[in-house]
Amino acid sequence: MLSLEQVSVTFNAGTPNEVRALRDISLSVAEGEFITVIGSNGAGKSTLFNVISGAAEPGSGRIRLDGKDITYWAEHRRSHDIGRVFQDPRLGTCPGLTIRENLSLAAIHGRSAGFRRDVKQAQESWFYQQLERQHLGLEHRLDADVALLSGGQRQAITLVMATLTKPKLLLLDEHTAALDPNAAEQVISLTQELAEANDLCVVMITHSMQQACDLGDRVIMMNRGKIEFEIAGAERQNLKPADLIDRFHSLQDGTELSDAQLLA
Repeated sequence: MLSLEQVSVTFNAGTPNEVRALRDISLSVAEGEFITVIGSNGAGKSTLFNVISGAAEPGSGRIRLDGKDITYWAEHRRSHDIGRVFQDPRLGTCPGLTIRENLSLAAIHGRSAGFRRDVKQAQESWFYQQLERQHLGLEHRLDADVALLSGGQRQAITLVMATLTKPKLLLLDEHTAALDPNAAEQVISLTQELAEANDLCVVMITHSMQQACDLGDRVIMMNRGKIEFEIAGAERQNLKPADLIDRFHSLQDGTELSDAQLLA
């Protein structure tokens, strides 16, 4: 479904500040697969997401989605097929607009004018149904300004918005890192429900070794712009946070997080 072939990204090439953010990354993601990506700060995780989403252009290599070469497609051209949720809940919604208005913007994204009219006519019941499934009570607050919601509620709205048009791929960029433990647990539960209900292909960056063990079909560890290893199948099923921490520290690149941060 998603394929990266020897993708490299270099910032400030040819200068003393040159950084090789991605080094010949090759990665294949199957339809419906849920992958967690771990690694220290500066390992290349966000740059990986940026080249997939179109926010950054690779210096070399190819990127394909459903067989189409999207390597040099602009970000807006990919946005209907690729949804992205960021760490900061404020980045996925528009303050000053109501929940209904935010959902309306997401629903018409990339659709035809005819679809826009249909959404306007049926949006009350449709949006109510979308939110009712999340069990957060937000279906009764459609006219509330999203700026008045908690971080967890706002991130839940962002997730619903990102999946309304059923993208082929959902990128989750540490989307629970800014939330308190209870809110993070709710958002993770919602993430799993939406991924399964929509049969989404999901790639999720996390610093939590517990999340990496609990979620998805495959774990990828990045370091210094490279994929160091992948864990899937039977090995993945028996994976524990301590196993990942041991592998993480074995890289010995001097940028490891503490055990407390890794287990968060």
